[in-house]
Amino acid sequence: MTTSGIGHGCRGHHGSCRHADVVGGVAQNTRFAVFRRKSTPHRRNRTRPGAEVGVTGRGPGYRVGMPPTSPADVDVPITLRNLGRVRVLGALVRAHRLSRTDLVRRTGLARATVGSVTADLIRSGIVTDEGAIPGGNPGTGRPPRALALNPASAYAVGVDIGHDHIRVMLCDLVGAPVRDHVLPRAVDHDAAAVLTRTAELVDQVRREAGVPADRVLGVGVGIACPVDRDGALRAEGIMPGWVGVRPAEELHGRTGFPVSLVNDANAGVLAEHRYGAARESGDVVYLRLSTGIGAGLLCAGRLLLGSGGLAGELGHLSVEPHGLICRCGNRGCLETVANPTAITRLLTAVAGAAVSTADLVDLVRAGDRGAIRAVADAGEAVGRALAQAVTMFNPELVVIGGELVATGEVLLESVRNAVRRNAMGSHTQRLRVVPGALGDSAGARGAAALVLNDAPERLAALLAG
Repeated sequence: MTTSGIGHGCRGHHGSCRHADVVGGVAQNTRFAVFRRKSTPHRRNRTRPGAEVGVTGRGPGYRVGMPPTSPADVDVPITLRNLGRVRVLGALVRAHRLSRTDLVRRTGLARATVGSVTADLIRSGIVTDEGAIPGGNPGTGRPPRALALNPASAYAVGVDIGHDHIRVMLCDLVGAPVRDHVLPRAVDHDAAAVLTRTAELVDQVRREAGVPADRVLGVGVGIACPVDRDGALRAEGIMPGWVGVRPAEELHGRTGFPVSLVNDANAGVLAEHRYGAARESGDVVYLRLSTGIGAGLLCAGRLLLGSGGLAGELGHLSVEPHGLICRCGNRGCLETVANPTAITRLLTAVAGAAVSTADLVDLVRAGDRGAIRAVADAGEAVGRALAQAVTMFNPELVVIGGELVATGEVLLESVRNAVRRNAMGSHTQRLRVVPGALGDSAGARGAAALVLNDAPERLAALLAG
């Protein structure tokens, strides 16, 4: 078996999972736009059998700052034109570039409706006509023209609040980073100051890019702490200065923008699924190995949240029953043996001098035997914990993110070997374990994707207003 992975697992069905649908690579709770009975259009405008329904709507995580007067949360008036806008925009979010014929097939709308809606969206500047598609019409007649979202027509801000940093990224409508600020800072004990500084950075990136406030659809936040479905942080023992703090409400009050909130691992899996290593996979475990350790889980293309929104806490699986007491109160959690701080603490004790995470990476790359052994041991513990997730969920792909992944194959091969030894053999034959493609930007890009997920409804509501 090669070092590139452990294969490619078959997709399972998880009908009992509490989940959120993925549209355009971003998870969301499905909300269908419907016609009232008295407004039912003529038959020729009804959805064709088998057509993609242009569903968008509220994504996973907790949201605040979307009152009835806000275009971010207004139900689009139930008219054929507004439903058409949502469906056309949703199709373009998923496929990025389509002809009008493609849009008719994907949305189930009549050709005349698609023509009218796309003309409206082009006039508004949200959609652009990119010209004829080369070879798009092998027969007679005019070649089809490609339509795409205008990246500069709207923006989203993604925020990653880790234990030792604040990252704020402005992304355009298709998710490409426009501005990115990283501020090293300890955040666990001073929530108010951290949120105030975060709000300042949100305003800074927008102003630096010259983006008017009314073109920002909202702010998405990924935070290094479990987030329940009510937007409360389960911060006891993890981020002690955040107990009782509701970050979404606080940031909404400081910025005026709608705010969406998830934990950092869920933000990471959304980013890797939409932009990175998991773009072609629907059953994915994303494990973030940072100061905290957590997982984001995609099951059959859906984000698994759990009944309370707290699924994926692999860092608090016990891997050493008689090990150290974890900050969560349990003993021998994966976090106590495999996060970068735990590993550097061991090496510091041996070396007699402080060893940082950057030093650890350098030592591994230089071939230092002690550093290699410490990382390999950590990888073995990670693999044992992952084996439980692999046996439970049968993913086709495991993506490793966070600072520790910079140690490369020393870590990854140890993880793969431990998964092979401890998971069911039938589940590992085609499973692949790979490093994340987005590095430390995954959290912020995934947080911005929370907002972009709702873009079709938000933009349609703006046009309707």
